[in-house]
Amino acid sequence: MSSLARQRISTTETRWVRWTLTGLALAFLLLFLVLPLAAVFTEALRKGLDAYLDALKEPEAWSAIRLTLITAAIAVPLNLVFGVAAAWCIAKYEFRGKAFLTTLVDLPFSVSPVVSGLIYVLVFGAQGWLGPWLAEHDIKIIFAVPGIVLATVFVTFPFIARELIPLMQAQGNEEEQAAIVLGATGWQTFWHVTLPNIKWGLIYGVILCNARAMGEFGAVSVVSGHIRGQTNTMPLHVEILYNEYQSVAAFAVASLLAVLALVTLVIKSLAEWKHEREMKAAAEMPPERPAAA
Repeated sequence: MSSLARQRISTTETRWVRWTLTGLALAFLLLFLVLPLAAVFTEALRKGLDAYLDALKEPEAWSAIRLTLITAAIAVPLNLVFGVAAAWCIAKYEFRGKAFLTTLVDLPFSVSPVVSGLIYVLVFGAQGWLGPWLAEHDIKIIFAVPGIVLATVFVTFPFIARELIPLMQAQGNEEEQAAIVLGATGWQTFWHVTLPNIKWGLIYGVILCNARAMGEFGAVSVVSGHIRGQTNTMPLHVEILYNEYQSVAAFAVASLLAVLALVTLVIKSLAEWKHEREMKAAAEMPPERPAAA
């Protein structure tokens, strides 16, 4: 038996262990992912398709859907700019306070979303630090759309940065330095060197950020005020409907959130598949031959 075959046998689990682990993983996914997802759609369609569509046609439901999409449309581009800037700064430069900046990027992961919402209430609320000044100038942040956007930005801003930082650190800055030496400007270096190298990590980060922005509940719940038809996002609208025992309507809106999540997952899977194809094609390309003298 060759050494490679012996090494493969020594590092591969027995068949029953592999089947057991695979079965446990599938059972876990079935119990905690597939069944709850199926229950959402089953309950949403329990009274028929007409009742399902009527629940989604309600003005308050449309308001919640519109506010959720608007919030994501504002929060994701802001986090895109911040994430790229923070990742570039942390991965490409050495400076005093770099570890502190990295800790700040990770802060929303360690702080409860409810606490982050309370922080915004403390700062911008009627009795908060800036509350009297905002009231004098007729500016509403808490219990209004700006507060919802701010809370969503806070809880989602690490996703893009955290996706890009290890990628940019692994790539190094040799290509950027070469471009600068050859006469490229900073923007030219970013658009033609850095951005193509990080595009897939950027896509993954945007997808995750968008999914969290649409599904955020805790922080938004604190700053929204639960004003029906005005400051309720889709998760908050689901909670209100469920508390009022309108289960079909609640699960109808929840099913729409589930569909958005599934669409996000499909887009992420397609991006990963295309990335793998590009990497495989690049690996199979023959090496370039030096030009003849």
